Amino acid sequence: MNRIDKKFRELRKKKQKALVAFFTAGDFGLSTTKKLVLEFDKRGVDIIELGVPFSDPVADGQVIQASSERALKRGTKLKDIIKLVKGLRNSTEIPVILMGYYNPVLKYGLKKFVSDCSGNGVDGVIIPDLPPDEAEDLVAEAKKRDFATIFLLSPTSTPDRIRLVSKGSKGFIYYVSLTGITGARANLPKELASRVRLIKRYSDKPVCVGFGVSRPGQVREIARVADGVIVGSAIVKEIEKDSKRKDFIIRVGDYVQKLAEASH
Repeated sequence: MNRIDKKFRELRKKKQKALVAFFTAGDFGLSTTKKLVLEFDKRGVDIIELGVPFSDPVADGQVIQASSERALKRGTKLKDIIKLVKGLRNSTEIPVILMGYYNPVLKYGLKKFVSDCSGNGVDGVIIPDLPPDEAEDLVAEAKKRDFATIFLLSPTSTPDRIRLVSKGSKGFIYYVSLTGITGARANLPKELASRVRLIKRYSDKPVCVGFGVSRPGQVREIARVADGVIVGSAIVKEIEKDSKRKDFIIRVGDYVQKLAEASH
């Protein structure tokens, strides 16, 4: 069984919800990425989403765009991120998902990408610019290797779209809480709870909510209706803010721990 499925099974038994932490791989160096993953695991994060830096991240706001630029300036490559995850498997079994755009995957080679990811400890992938209706090849390759393909739904998704995304998704369904790009927001959308309930009427897959989440109170509110909460830009911002401090791994860990406690 895939580590993501195992994690949701474990959380259901404990009656807890998942905290999924996103940050960009290679931001301030891959050695920093490794330290953050291990710290987040220790602090109660359930699933790690590592962003694959890309020069044209159309779904991302300024904070994540800037982290991608920093990682690219350091020469971060997809193959190095996969190699990093392989090394992490000596120390942790936390589920790791890569989140990135389709161009780097195509350049790497689709079959090789799925094979190298699953063979080196990566548990799944989220590709925001690859809709399920165009992802048959990816889904077919992933099924051969128990590799999770996670697709996105949004506030404008129709019931037909929910069925399609549910069919193609493995691991969980990513519900984008708002129409727009990534980035922390002061308030959650009013229709969020009703939209998650609608998705659950059409799918038995876990539903995790991301985009716009930054505070423990928001995590607690989402965890009442969803199976997991995804926090990205706010974590990337904390990493950037404290990056020059010697104790910044611990300081970011303190922030993430509060989010994890709110989801549990």
